[in-house]
Amino acid sequence: MIHLGIIGYPLAHSLSPRLHKAALQELKLEGDYGLFPIPPQHEGLQPFQELFRKLRNGELNGLNVTIPYKQSVIPFLDELTPVARAVGAVNTIYYHQHILVGDNTDVPGFSADLEKVLLSIENKKPGLLEPIPSNALVLGAGGAARAVVYALDRSGWQVTIAARRPEQAEELIKSMGLINAFNQKIGVVNLDTFSINGVSSEIQLIVNTTPLGMAPNVDASPWPDGSAFPKRALIYDLVYNPPETALIRSAKAAGLFTTNGLGMLVEQAALAFERWTGQPAPRQVMHKAVVVF
Repeated sequence: MIHLGIIGYPLAHSLSPRLHKAALQELKLEGDYGLFPIPPQHEGLQPFQELFRKLRNGELNGLNVTIPYKQSVIPFLDELTPVARAVGAVNTIYYHQHILVGDNTDVPGFSADLEKVLLSIENKKPGLLEPIPSNALVLGAGGAARAVVYALDRSGWQVTIAARRPEQAEELIKSMGLINAFNQKIGVVNLDTFSINGVSSEIQLIVNTTPLGMAPNVDASPWPDGSAFPKRALIYDLVYNPPETALIRSAKAAGLFTTNGLGMLVEQAALAFERWTGQPAPRQVMHKAVVVF
């Protein structure tokens, strides 16, 4: 019996149970996937320690981590994978050879899905987004931005972070070691109309890592009013509920290619499932389980 689950708060909206239950069923593995919501006001040693005790003694075989605990869980772990250590955030935990390991599958999950989307665009409109990789604009500087910025930087993109609090973006860059005195690759601008208009014309990729547009606030958008979209760009919104956000609607109206975060959600889940079970994840089945919700 395989026991899996997710820690975070809130969790009522989570699609992780659908993804992993579908994978378990497809592979004919007996198991379950539970929700472990811990309200922030109750955050402390005991709730975390109890879950990690279950991981160590085999009562739990794998644990996902989501907002707001991707960094809070780190002190409770024995080891981080190189990616998790570099990003400073964990979304997948497993027990291996008496060691409690924290991993981050958001990074390869985002990279794999972005590559898939870009290939699809190239097949439909050859040369539309050339040269790729080139200039990317990341909206937001929170936890989700860490994985995206790291993935883009490692893939050769020139990244600019647009944040309402630029100091948060500067701290993100510093803590991840992405710049130094000799190689100032990551730029930072204010997430406002004036600043965005100053950089957007050279952008081939815009990634929204903020929660703006997520249900129930479906009319909100991180894109500042009065800012023009680049003439040729892909808009990648990590929000997947609703499937078409206000940002995506605006970008489509401007004639741009768009995608939401559902592909990344499935891919990061598939990678976590493979860490836990050692078996190839049935990605098509997992995607089908959440494509309509």
